[in-house]
Amino acid sequence: MTDAASPWWRRAEQRVTGRFTVTSRPPALQLAKAGGAAVLSWFVCLLLFPGSLPMFGAIAALIVVQESVDQSLTKGIERVVGVLFGVSVALGAGALFGTNSWLFIAAILVSMGVGWLLRMSATSTNQIAITAMLMIALGGSELGYGVERLVETAIGAAIGVAVNAIIAAPVRTDVTHEAISSLTAHAARALDRLADALEEPRDEAWLEDMLDSARELHEERTQVHASLRRARESLRLNPRSRRHMRQLLADDALFQRVQPIVTQVIGMSRALYDLYDPELVEDPSVIGMGQEIRRAAHDLERLGSATADTTAAPEPPALTAPYTISRPPPRHWVLIGSLMEDLRRVRGRITGELE
Repeated sequence: MTDAASPWWRRAEQRVTGRFTVTSRPPALQLAKAGGAAVLSWFVCLLLFPGSLPMFGAIAALIVVQESVDQSLTKGIERVVGVLFGVSVALGAGALFGTNSWLFIAAILVSMGVGWLLRMSATSTNQIAITAMLMIALGGSELGYGVERLVETAIGAAIGVAVNAIIAAPVRTDVTHEAISSLTAHAARALDRLADALEEPRDEAWLEDMLDSARELHEERTQVHASLRRARESLRLNPRSRRHMRQLLADDALFQRVQPIVTQVIGMSRALYDLYDPELVEDPSVIGMGQEIRRAAHDLERLGSATADTTAAPEPPALTAPYTISRPPPRHWVLIGSLMEDLRRVRGRITGELE
C-alpha cells in the first residue's frame, strides 16, 4: 500500500514516529562504548569522591560518546562549560534567595538569561539550567559540592572522549563511498532512460515516471553532500584518519564531477518531458543522439566503478568524440539543441575536460 493510499491514522503514525526514530540503527559498538565509558566514569569518580553518587560523570560520558571524535570533544567542552555556569548560577541564586521553594524557578530564569547573554547554543543553555536545578536539588548551595560535580563532569567527559578515540574511533567513509557510488549509478540509469525515450515512442505515464526518477537525484545529491561533510568530520582528530583519507579524497573528487552531471541529467529529463513528440524517434539525428547518451551512461557508470576499484585496469571511454548534427530538423531543433548542449557538458565532466 502506498503512502497516499494508506489510512490517515497510519500516515499520522508514520509522521509521529519519524520524529524520534532513524532509518538505520546506530552501531552496536558505539552503544557499548557509551555504556562502558559511563560505567568507567562512575567507578573512577567513586574512587575520588567516595560516598557520593557520581551521576554527573556518568551522564557526561554518555553524552560525549558521539559518532565522531571531533563531536565528542565538542560535546565534552560544551558539557563542562554548561556545568560550570550551572553550578555558578545555583550558588549565586542560593546566596541571593536562600532556600525558598521558588529557587528552582529563579535558577531556570537566570540560566536562560546567562545563555542568551553569552550567545550559547540552545543545548548549552539548557545544560546550564539542568545543572543548576540538579545542584539545588542534590547539593543545595554548598561550594564544595559544586566543585566536586564540576571535576566529576570533567572526568566523565575526558573518559568519553578517550574511549571514543581509542576503541575503534568511528569512521563514516564507507557509508559515504556507498552513497556516492549509488548516486553515480542512478545518474547513469537516468541517462539510459533518456536514451530509451529517444529510441521508442513513450506515453505520458512513462515520461512522468522518467522525470520523477531524475528529480529524485537532487535529493540524493543533497544527502551525499551531507554524508561527505560527516565523513570529513569523522576523520578530524581521528587516530585512524590516515588510512581512510585516501578513499575519502577519491570519493570527494568523484562527487565534484558527478554533481554537475546530475544537474544536466535533470535538465535533459525536463526538456524531453516538456517537448516530447512520439515522431521524434524517427529522426536520424535523434537516433544517433540516443546512442551517444547511452554511451555517456556507460562511461558514467564506469567512472563510478573505477573509483571503487583502483586496482582495475582503466577502460577507454565509449564516448570518444563529441556527437555533431550538421543540420537539425526545424520541428525539433529546440529540443535537439538543448539535449546536445547538455550532452556536451556531461561528456566534458566524464572525460575531465570541464574540470
